[in-house]
Amino acid sequence: MRPTPPQDRDFPWWLVVAGALAAYMLYRIVADDLYTQVLKTLAKGLGITIFVTLTAYSLASLLGLLLALAALSRWLVLRQLARLYVEIVRGIPIIVLLLYVAFVLAPFLVAAWNGIAEALGFQPVRSRDFSLLWRAVIALTIAYASFLAEIFRAGILSVDPGQIEAAESLGLKSWHRFRLIVFPQAFRTILPPYGNDFVAMVKDSSLVSVLGVADITQLGKVTAAGNFRYFETYNVVAMMYLVITVGLSLALRRLERRMRGHDRT
Repeated sequence: MRPTPPQDRDFPWWLVVAGALAAYMLYRIVADDLYTQVLKTLAKGLGITIFVTLTAYSLASLLGLLLALAALSRWLVLRQLARLYVEIVRGIPIIVLLLYVAFVLAPFLVAAWNGIAEALGFQPVRSRDFSLLWRAVIALTIAYASFLAEIFRAGILSVDPGQIEAAESLGLKSWHRFRLIVFPQAFRTILPPYGNDFVAMVKDSSLVSVLGVADITQLGKVTAAGNFRYFETYNVVAMMYLVITVGLSLALRRLERRMRGHDRT
């Protein structure tokens, strides 16, 4: 039976302080018409932030898992291609990747599609028909897939090889071994860094504002430029992100504790 980590026994004073700050901000929003108006405006960008985060992280998870499996493949070419992707993409700042995908890769893909469409007799598309929102989603997907690939690879490698050999001896095929034996055990190792990257994705989704996508940050910039009340506006922007990220972090910690509790029993 594993002992409870000391940090799990500490009283969460930090949460008390954060709660007090949140209560103060809530009071200001209720009592101050300016804060109320700013919150109503920024709330329109909340849906875009959630959509970008969930869509990009889901696609990145799928691509990252495929890259991890390629990195562990018996085929040298697949292993090297996966390593090439991970090392190159991880070396590029996300904001640079956003700009590259938006203004280099997207027009290239449109031009390539139009070349194929012309040969097949289909209707060509214009570059502006490729929305900036989806360009941002693709860029975040490409970026986070490289991080998640390493998380998945480390989790899969953490599984005891004896478990896999036992599954092979039972005649389970590769897919069934992965689905029934490898991934459920790897998930316990993967969960903490996987959850941390999800919280990081929420924060990095604010980078889509450089493309003019109307998320929380972009609407905050527009609102502050219109009313010149930068202090109040960015207080609300920061509060909205903090509520989301702290809430997610607490939920993930609770899930980790429950999983550790099952392990002890």
